[in-house]
Amino acid sequence: MVMKETYIFDYINENEFKKLERAIKKYNMLAYKKLYFEYYPALKEGKFLGKLISTNQTNNTSSYELKLPTDAMFSKVHGDIKLYYIVYHNQKTVMLDKFEPTEILSEGHASELVTYKGVMVSKQHAEKDMFKINLLNMIQK
Repeated sequence: MVMKETYIFDYINENEFKKLERAIKKYNMLAYKKLYFEYYPALKEGKFLGKLISTNQTNNTSSYELKLPTDAMFSKVHGDIKLYYIVYHNQKTVMLDKFEPTEILSEGHASELVTYKGVMVSKQHAEKDMFKINLLNMIQK
């Protein structure tokens, strides 16, 4: 039986990464489930998902941006949720870098965020976020 060679995960900043990952779990379960049950296993098998951003021939690395499934209204207010990672082909390592939008996810991890019309709202920019949500709702009608 031939064992498939798998990639291992490492982190640029594990604590920060895990905080943002928990915020995604709390506020966007669909994205979290896709990440854990589809995307992570695929990455470990060497199936690199998302958009190739850059390659480095010298270090034999590739950098990727993977868009996670996000509610349309959340995307319009805060931007898409994206995972950035770097593949070190020689070391068979996937270096998990960061999630975006970092600000709202960090804030969501630090304290309980309120939602307005189903979209999480930043405490620092609450009025701006609610204005965007109202504006988008008006445009849709």
